[in-house]
Amino acid sequence: MADSDNKNADVERPAASSTNTEPPAGWVPTPEAKAKATRFRWIAAVLWAIAIIGEAVGIFWLLRQRVYVGEDGQLLRNPDTGLLEEHGVTATFPQWAFIALLVLLVVIAALSITGSVLWKKANRLDPARKSDKTRFFVQNQLGAIIAIVAFLPLVILIFLNKDMDKGQKTTAGIVGVALAALAVVLGVDFAPPSVEQYTADQSAVIQLLGKDEVVWVEGGKVYHVCDEVSAIQTGSEIITGTTAQAVEAGKNRLTLQFASELRACDLPVPENDEEITEALRAIQAGQVDTVLPAPEWADSTEAPIVVDEAPAE
Repeated sequence: MADSDNKNADVERPAASSTNTEPPAGWVPTPEAKAKATRFRWIAAVLWAIAIIGEAVGIFWLLRQRVYVGEDGQLLRNPDTGLLEEHGVTATFPQWAFIALLVLLVVIAALSITGSVLWKKANRLDPARKSDKTRFFVQNQLGAIIAIVAFLPLVILIFLNKDMDKGQKTTAGIVGVALAALAVVLGVDFAPPSVEQYTADQSAVIQLLGKDEVVWVEGGKVYHVCDEVSAIQTGSEIITGTTAQAVEAGKNRLTLQFASELRACDLPVPENDEEITEALRAIQAGQVDTVLPAPEWADSTEAPIVVDEAPAE
């Protein structure tokens, strides 16, 4: 029996030690967050594809529908061209096609907007690096780009359609422009996250606490450095995890009130906490080139962790 216990202890010991291992330098999403982001992106891509297919149906089939009024017209020869022309027959855009066009515009908008919402959720779980400017722009503004692609050709052809009467063209045009504008605006990400932003928050947490461990509750937008602060005493379960796990839970940044939280938990507060706060504020606002200051401790023995400066390149 003792031998069995010793064997079990030997098996469990590596697992226990692995849980205490610090994460690698640089923020990376959890496998679960990565998988969720991939799933959201695939769903968004399918919705966008359906929206563009719907646009093609509108362009190549719906806008070509017409009915002829006065089909008892006659053929007359045009003396200028020598060609026969049908006179007394007028082509009009059928009412059923007009209604179907309005419905199609609404469906395209719904598909485009839903895809954009899912795409932005994916980008918060698994963001791009801001240093890769092209990818960062395309990945974060793809929803707006798709909305333009899904609407612009169709709206232009609505205004160019010669078979619609003035009322139909005005109504369909206004609806198309309004829905297109809505889809584009909702597709734009005005405050996209970045790997650099998440890495700065993670670095601050490790330097302040000595480990990548934060707390949060359901419903909040930020994560905290202490579980005794009033901000998370909401009656909800207080969850502890890494910064990557916090992001997976929908908490996209470190609170800027970390200094008061450290004091609330009787933890050492760096003397330059205001400087760190302002740097984090700038980085979280997208200014990722801002240098994150190292904490300066009144007593060096208070430092939760000692991190050496990297050698100059």
